[in-house]
Parts: sequence; C-alpha cells; structure tokens
Amino acid sequence: MIIFRYLAREALISTAAVTSVLLLIITSARLIKYLADAATGKLEAGFVFWVLLWRIPGFLELLLPLGLFLGILLAYGRLYLDSEMVVLRACGISQKRLALYALGPAALVAALVAAMTLWLAPLGAAKSEEIFSIQEARSELEMLTPGRFQSQTNGRQVTYAESYDADADQLKEVFIAQRNENGEPIVLMAERAERQVLPEYGSRFLILQNGYRYDGTPGQAAYSRTGYDSYGINLPEAEIAREVTELDALPTLQLLSSDDAAKQARLHWRLSLPVLAFIVTLIAVPMSRTNPRQGRFAKLIPSIVVYLLYLSLLTSTRSAVEDGELSVWMLWAIHGGFVVLAANLILADRFWEQVWNRVPAMPKLRRRSA
Repeated sequence: MIIFRYLAREALISTAAVTSVLLLIITSARLIKYLADAATGKLEAGFVFWVLLWRIPGFLELLLPLGLFLGILLAYGRLYLDSEMVVLRACGISQKRLALYALGPAALVAALVAAMTLWLAPLGAAKSEEIFSIQEARSELEMLTPGRFQSQTNGRQVTYAESYDADADQLKEVFIAQRNENGEPIVLMAERAERQVLPEYGSRFLILQNGYRYDGTPGQAAYSRTGYDSYGINLPEAEIAREVTELDALPTLQLLSSDDAAKQARLHWRLSLPVLAFIVTLIAVPMSRTNPRQGRFAKLIPSIVVYLLYLSLLTSTRSAVEDGELSVWMLWAIHGGFVVLAANLILADRFWEQVWNRVPAMPKLRRRSA
C-alpha cells in the first residue's frame, strides 16, 4: 500500500503539472483569438471571459488523458533514472504489478474525463453556442467599438465612431466608407447615429442624422456631395465563426434516445474517452522503461507518436461513423487493438526492454562504423 501511494502520488503530480501546462497553452491561444475578435467587433468584450470559461471542459476532456499519459511517462521515467525501479523490481514488483498500481490514478482521471465528456463539455458547448447565437442576432455595427476603425461585411465597409452616448443610445461623429456596385467609393459622415427597427421593412437600420454623403473620387466629374437630415443604412447580421457544432452541445441523455448515426457516433465517442484514460495508462507503463544512460526523455517522442496514432484513428473513425461509412463498433475495435498492444508491451517486457535499449544506440554504432 505504501508503494502504491507513492507511485500514485508521483503519477498524479506529474499529470496535474502536464495538464496545467497544456491547458494554459490552449486557453492562451484561444484568449488571443477571442480578444482579436473583440477588437474587430466580432465578439462583445464582455463575453470573452464567459466563452473561454465554458470552452475549458471541452479542452479538458482530451487534455486529461494526454496529461495522464505524459505524466506516467515522466514520473516512472524519473524512477528508472534514479534506480528506484530497480529497487522495486528487486522487491518483487513486476511490470504487471506496476501496471495495476497505475490503474489507481487512471481511475481518478477517468472519472474526471467522464464528468467532462458526459456532462460539463456538452453543457459548456451549449452555453458558448448560446453566446454566439446572441452575437449573431446583433449586427456588426451594433458591436462597433467607439474610437476605433473597424471593418465590416468582409472588408467592404469601414466604420468609425468617435464616441457613444449611452443615455441617448447614439453614436457620435460617425464616419462610414464603402463602395457601390461599380466599385466607386462612397463616404458617409454624420453628427450622430442611432439604431432603429422599421417594422414596414422588417429589418434594422442605422439612422444617420445631420451629415453628408460623398460619391466618387474627388477631382472627377462624377464626384458629388449630398447633405441630408436623415439617412438609413440596413444593418446586416454579424458573421460569427462557430467553434462548436450542434452535436457537441447535445446532452448525453438525448443522444441515448436517438438512432441517428451521427448522434450514436458522438455518444460512443463520449463513452470511449474515459476508457482511453485506462488504455493509455497501460501503454505508458511499459513505454516509460528507461535506461539511465538514455536520459529521461528518450522514450517521449515514440510514445507521443503512439498516442497521436491512437487518437487519430479514433477521430477519423468517429467521422466515418457520423457519415454512415462505418459501424459504431469500429471505435471499440480500435480500443481493443490498443489493449492488445498494451498487453503485449506489459507481458513481453523483457523482449521490448531489449528493443528500447537498442534503438537510441543505433546512431552511435553507425558513427563508430564510419
């Protein structure tokens, strides 16, 4: 029991550290993207934190198994380098016993993954989808940031407002540059502008007041300036890039009651992620075996290749099942194949130990022969 607690603690500490670093990298990249969207008016600044918060469970459902896999590789690899594993083997702790001990931390991580993938991730996807729907219901001009030039309608229009009067709900000193159907420039300037819904047209308009419209290029014969007291511009709906699909946001119970191939594929995908945590643990234990002369990270790259192959097979199979090309049980066949691989690595530990020890030595042999 003392050995189990020691190994479990080492594995969980490494898992927590690796997962935290990976989560920090992912969330930082997404935060930069959301802040860029907020700066260009695609996403309201007040929603940035909430969108990021609700997306974290979706990140963790995949990061936790990877963090566990790398955590065991690093934790057990250190024990091999410090010759602690040699002592454990001398005390009768076999490779199979090490794998059984590693299933303890795996059970905890699998429970967290199950909570994420079966409940929190769909809930977070639904909440973030709700936020994006709110943004889509608004126009690009409604998300205009005062004091900043912003591009709308895929770069065909540039808008600037000096300030925003919250009490009157009006934009002050508005500038709009666009092009007509012939590609000629149109510039609109107004003292103020407000948003209005005109029932007779069934859409929303930005009403410019006390301004001028400039058509054409200055210096040409067709150039004109027209003053107006009121001028209306139709407000197109904002184009928001969705990050989640409808299937991502569906509750697991709703997937259970459906016979649709895509929904069944998503259900079995969610059920398979906790299983993934157990299987990668069984693979990581024998692959963490390291010769002290090889270094702590000698097996890291081949191990990551195996993990990426595993995950790539799962994701490609899920896509094929959603398209109706494969049976949903192919997902579980892939899991079964990697269980066989894990059992082979654990039971044939002596054979694979010789293989792992020879691979890093090959470049040295080639240099000597040269």
